[in-house]
Amino acid sequence: MRIFTVCSTLVLFLLLLSWRAQGQVVSTEPAFPTADEPVTITFDLKKATDSRAKGLLGKTSDVYLWSGAGTTEAGGAFEYQPAGQTNWNAPFEPGKMTPLGDDKWQITLVPRTYFGVPADKPIVKLGLLLKNGSGSAQTEDIVIDVYEDAFTVGFQQPTREFFFVEANSSLQVVAASSEAATLRLLQDGKELALVEKAQELAYTLNTGAARGVRHEVVVEATTANETVTDAFAYRVEPEPLVEALPAGMQDGINYVDADEAVLVLYAPAKSFVYVIGEFNNWQPSENYLMHRTPDGERYWLRLADLPAGQEIAYQYLVDGDIAVADPYTEKILDPDNDKYLTDANYPGLKPYPAGASGIVSVLQTDQAAYAWEVTDFERPEVDQLVIYELLVRDFVATRNYKTLTDTLSYFKRLGINAIELMPIMEFTGNESWGYNPTFYFAPDKAYGTEEDLKAFIDAAHEAGIAIILDVVLNQADYEFPYVKLYWDGDRPAADNPYFNQQATHPFSVFFDFNHESLATKAFVKRVTAYWLDEYNVDGFRFDLSKGFTQQNSGDDVGAWSAYDASRVATWKRIYDEIRAVDESAYVILEHFADNSEEKELADYGMLFWANANYDFRNLGKGQNANPQWISYQNKVWQQPHAIGFIESHDEERFLYDVKLNGQTTGSYSTRNQATALNRAKLAAAFALAVPGPKMIWQFGELGYDESIEKNGRTGNKPLHWEYQNNADRTKLYQVYAALIKLKTTQPAFGTSQFTLDFEDLVKRLTLDGEDMDVFLIGNFDIRDQEVAANFPQAGNWYEYFTGQELLVTDPQRPIMLQPGEFRLFTTQKLATPAPELLPWSKVVLAAEDELTAGAGLMAYPNPNAGAVVVQLDNNYRGPVQLQVQDATGRVVYRQDVTKTQQVLQQPLKLQHEANGLYFLQVTTGGSRTVQKLVKAAE
Repeated sequence: MRIFTVCSTLVLFLLLLSWRAQGQVVSTEPAFPTADEPVTITFDLKKATDSRAKGLLGKTSDVYLWSGAGTTEAGGAFEYQPAGQTNWNAPFEPGKMTPLGDDKWQITLVPRTYFGVPADKPIVKLGLLLKNGSGSAQTEDIVIDVYEDAFTVGFQQPTREFFFVEANSSLQVVAASSEAATLRLLQDGKELALVEKAQELAYTLNTGAARGVRHEVVVEATTANETVTDAFAYRVEPEPLVEALPAGMQDGINYVDADEAVLVLYAPAKSFVYVIGEFNNWQPSENYLMHRTPDGERYWLRLADLPAGQEIAYQYLVDGDIAVADPYTEKILDPDNDKYLTDANYPGLKPYPAGASGIVSVLQTDQAAYAWEVTDFERPEVDQLVIYELLVRDFVATRNYKTLTDTLSYFKRLGINAIELMPIMEFTGNESWGYNPTFYFAPDKAYGTEEDLKAFIDAAHEAGIAIILDVVLNQADYEFPYVKLYWDGDRPAADNPYFNQQATHPFSVFFDFNHESLATKAFVKRVTAYWLDEYNVDGFRFDLSKGFTQQNSGDDVGAWSAYDASRVATWKRIYDEIRAVDESAYVILEHFADNSEEKELADYGMLFWANANYDFRNLGKGQNANPQWISYQNKVWQQPHAIGFIESHDEERFLYDVKLNGQTTGSYSTRNQATALNRAKLAAAFALAVPGPKMIWQFGELGYDESIEKNGRTGNKPLHWEYQNNADRTKLYQVYAALIKLKTTQPAFGTSQFTLDFEDLVKRLTLDGEDMDVFLIGNFDIRDQEVAANFPQAGNWYEYFTGQELLVTDPQRPIMLQPGEFRLFTTQKLATPAPELLPWSKVVLAAEDELTAGAGLMAYPNPNAGAVVVQLDNNYRGPVQLQVQDATGRVVYRQDVTKTQQVLQQPLKLQHEANGLYFLQVTTGGSRTVQKLVKAAE
């Protein structure tokens, strides 16, 4: 997995973090700025909470405002931005700040003019932050209110409308009005202070000793003509009841009865937690204060009298400040993204609840269990495993499991026996590869319902196809509750029980799990067991498994890839935990570490991605390469646990690269589509025939030729199901199907006795089976090759794709191979695939009898001036092909004739060709010979 969109994602979640902070980091003059009058905005950088703001401290220049204006309460604060504010990584001169000293900065502007907001639109808020010119240092995002030009009163301190405070603490209150007035301060209806003919009231109140009590504070401003008010509320921090967790309860939702559930939240170092939801109008209240366990690590609450079978939305409000969904929820509601879902994605979706804010979790008692049709599915053996990797979004137009289920017949015809789904657990947004997970127990609703997913897995098992989930437990995105709950400015906090503050390795995206923490260990165990038990999946592919380490390698890829004993121990533990739940589940790692580490883990039982994309793309283009690491034996592993592949979601597409960058000589060009497709067949033959499990990336079997960078690396890719209507692409599909059938039905393709001869452009693979031997030879060159065949032994061989029987008396006898031609021989006659899947017909070996060393063949005159006669004098009767190529391999003359008598004489006309060296190739039946011709001027 590689994702290159971190910056935009960070901006998104930092926007979610911002609150209206007027009077804290930011103050304004006047206190109630309006849209059409100048306002002076002052930043006190020492009060900034984002750790990146440290890079702005002590500066005397190079500080700029990055800002926007919003015209609605519900909309964003950066709806309108000043002209030219487009390049984050460069200074924005109109936003240049004036230093005041002591890390204070100031700017004066007229909002409507500065942001270019039309006169007919109101401005209700401004979004603000400071950054340096390069964008490497910044404050958090801050939102301030913009007011109508009217008599106004408001609290300058505190700045939030609701918050929690410590018992018996002092709370500083400052209120201001836009003109002189009588200012009156009240708490719970009782007057605390009164000032007349003033624009500011300051007061220090005591919060009191009563735990959990909510208080409302109001300021009234009165003139001769009107009274205006503002208010905030606070609650004194409660003292949770300490009580042991009920027996049998685990983190998350525990369904006890049709109307009862127990919620459990693991939250060490937190002081108190409320459950808020539809049952209490999303307000913290005494009855929903969670109990704390004696060790202080968990909070739990029993919810009774729940409506049976009805979905209920809820959150946890932690320390009165952070509202998060349940980390173990099996379904979420997302106010920002669910509105884009349709009935094709998720029919009957529960509406987002009024009064809630942010992502909420859903519980539902008395759910009907899915009735599995297939309960005795037998997983394919590892050495016969052919995995089809796909992204639901980019595979079917409806982007849902129902259509994917209807497409299973396509996979059956192809013959694959496993499907690997790119990440389907809830991720940020609806458009993603899925490597930005947020909720690990909830399937993302963008692809369909939980029932639809189970039905797809069930139907796949009925079709004999295993389902493997790509899981992302190396990292999580910001909305994962355990990222949000322990957060420090722009990164996980130092006391986060799950995450490292900084990733210990290169290529980290989002936030890095600490796999040596007890919390993470328990979480991973729960996640894997859940999907095995609840969804009957057959195993997992773990993304960036090399990142499961606490050995800090910084940016040193070599150090990161070196043998890591602690990482080995981590993976053996995870493997053992998975196998304790399901003794045959597949455990696949995207590792790419030192072979000594991979060997130890492979021999322990794990499977590994074996990436041969680069080598096969080069071979497809006509450049020599050696994809030997597709073989587990070349890695000196005991078991066939290397999953070889030409393409995965992470690699450039084979056909795209060959068509764009392939080599050309004479009339033969790998950039020609038909030629490139034939070279894809050649690559598939070698990739699939090497013993060990294999993987195909979606549509590789049809020659998908859109770049991985189309619409951006992780962007939507065009669907090309119409490829099935193209005869050349259909033949590639059928070749894949024929090769997969051999791999999954013929024991020889799983033999441990095999040899690779991959050094030269003509490559060979020999499989020594118990009942049948296999010999594969192919020409990756862009020119004809006549080479020693090197059959494993003499005897009868059968060419699989033509059914041709070949008696081999001399295993070294030369074989003639056209560019891209491959031949797959077996010592047993097998059912022949559909005819003409490959562009070559009979196997052509160098002459043994009639045409040995050119016997009976004469071409004269030689040299010649353009007129040549070919004479063939021997006992052969039958078709004869005459072909002349120039020195580059370009065919300049070709003719097919029939020899019916002892002597054949056939004139050749080369008058229109340039003087130089040519090659006459004569093919008779299964034999071929080549003779030089020289054309010279008369």
